[in-house]
Amino acid sequence: MEILFVSSRSCTVLLDPEGGYEAREKHILYLDGEEAGEEYRSVASLFDLEPDTEYRLESRTEDGRTETAVFRTRTEVCTLNARDFGAKGDGETDDTPMLQAAILSCPEGGRVLVPEGNYVTGPLFLKSRMTLEIADGATLSLLTDRERFPILPESVDADNADGELLMGLWEGNREEGFASALTGIDLTDTAVIGQGTVDGRAGEGDWWIRPKEKRIARRGHLLYLQRCRGFTVQGITFRNSPSWNLHPAFSEELDFLDLRIEAPWDSPNTDGFDPECCRNVRLLGTEISVGDDCIALKSGKIGIGRKYKRPCEDVEIAWCAMLDGHGGVTLGSEMAGGIRRVRVHHCYMRGNDRGLRIKTRRGRGKDGIIDDILFEKVRMEDVKMPLIVNSMYFCDPDGHSEWVQSREKKPVDETTPRIGEIRFEQVTATGCKACAGYVLGLPERPAEHIAMKDCVFTFDPEAEPLVPVMAEQAEACCRRGLILRNVDRVTLEGVRYEGVEGPWIETENVNQITEKA
Repeated sequence: MEILFVSSRSCTVLLDPEGGYEAREKHILYLDGEEAGEEYRSVASLFDLEPDTEYRLESRTEDGRTETAVFRTRTEVCTLNARDFGAKGDGETDDTPMLQAAILSCPEGGRVLVPEGNYVTGPLFLKSRMTLEIADGATLSLLTDRERFPILPESVDADNADGELLMGLWEGNREEGFASALTGIDLTDTAVIGQGTVDGRAGEGDWWIRPKEKRIARRGHLLYLQRCRGFTVQGITFRNSPSWNLHPAFSEELDFLDLRIEAPWDSPNTDGFDPECCRNVRLLGTEISVGDDCIALKSGKIGIGRKYKRPCEDVEIAWCAMLDGHGGVTLGSEMAGGIRRVRVHHCYMRGNDRGLRIKTRRGRGKDGIIDDILFEKVRMEDVKMPLIVNSMYFCDPDGHSEWVQSREKKPVDETTPRIGEIRFEQVTATGCKACAGYVLGLPERPAEHIAMKDCVFTFDPEAEPLVPVMAEQAEACCRRGLILRNVDRVTLEGVRYEGVEGPWIETENVNQITEKA
């Protein structure tokens, strides 16, 4: 048992390091000797604790195994109750000014408590060194009229090394955008905790109608961070976002723990968790079911990548469940600053189009390097295409152009991205449809090393043909094995499969394959 995070009022604990999103067995928790409930997940949280207090947490399993951890909650200067500032929480009153007043009044080391109730609100701007607690039974319900939303300009001139301060980002570019339900700019040591909900109510407005069209400004999120350090989100449910749900950018030392992120399966671009140009990020114990990629790591398109050269790096995603969604865990396609040192482990995926997915394209640039990526101990059920590496992803206005989609070698220049080492270990997928894996590198710069170890793939005998990658000339597949195109080295060890029709490995322009039983 490991303590992952402690605030003044809460704690998140890892109960089963070798479990998935669900623990391998039930845990009964005791806090200072008193039963605190049953837990079936590997990562769990406790709330309603007292500040500056030592607690003894005990976990018992049905087979008699007991583990104990001692932790002390943080100190707390004061609590400001949002209702004392006039917030009604009646589901009708616009509580934005009252909630914002409570936040602005909170001293360093203090807590703003949003108690049970339905609080209609516009975007709220957070402060450094404070905790916002959205209590059990409390909902922040976002206004639906976009004309009542503040706008973040794309950037402002600044006397710094960059000559600007980024503000608004939209799909990897500078663009003015609406502020998000919870917005943080240049914050340090801030936390949002609780068992409550942030509801974007996007389906009640026009956010999902003509979603790619800019109307006043670009759609916002439920949480947006810009240049924050030491930010934690714990326990909250996020649902029905106008666009991506959680979008931290150019931020570091971030923890996202024990969350639920929800949107209808057909809601447009409602990615669950999209860190962009961030470092030292943990997403643990979270369940995601959305209308686009559940998780997508990004680092901007060419303008952002070329200027800032800020990769998304040192990211851990673990004990999470990705249900539905186009991709389970995706790297790219906006990755012109690079993505490196990512570990995804002990996760569960069900019903995704593509499970573990890398997507890039010509034009992402010489700094667009995806390297040192490990997908480990991931279990999938009914994921159509478990493993995808696509260097010809047809996004952006020129995505279908001959330059992006050509299968002929193009010159290697400052626009050419690179895929380094990608490792898949102990990945188990049942109910596969199209293929086990599809790797499409660039002819002029093949993917450097694809390694698979102790992976198992079982196919759905009733599967229908599907196109596995979003690239021109990609053929529909059904119950095929590994399709490898434009790869330098492939290492396969202990890979097993059942239900493949035709050869297990199909190659084109692959320099070296090493296969071990």
